[in-house]
Amino acid sequence: MSTTNKKTEEVVIDATGKTLGRVASAIATSLMGKDSVSFERNVYSGRPVKVVNASKIRVTKKKLEEIFHTRYSGHPGGLRILKGSFTVENKGYSELIKLAVYHMLPGNKLRREMMKHLAVTE
Repeated sequence: MSTTNKKTEEVVIDATGKTLGRVASAIATSLMGKDSVSFERNVYSGRPVKVVNASKIRVTKKKLEEIFHTRYSGHPGGLRILKGSFTVENKGYSELIKLAVYHMLPGNKLRREMMKHLAVTE
């Protein structure tokens, strides 16, 4: 599922024909560094991850209608609940993968740093 480039220590994951959750959990594991022997929970010890063929991920239309995420503007009444199909139409499958990985990472100060090391290409 994943190959490692020895020169840059970057993990390349091909998303062709794989389901959203399985790809996202593999990405989150590599970003956290849980697959390496030098894993430390309080230090970024993961490797950069590059996902290719994000548009070829296996997601049904029914599942896209069930998936949702929220966006809050900060104002009263500013909570928006967006469906997965809306996100795919406007921003593509890469944004859907990023959101899935974002919610699988621990909610601490390292989450932003881990997300900076994620590159998703259609």
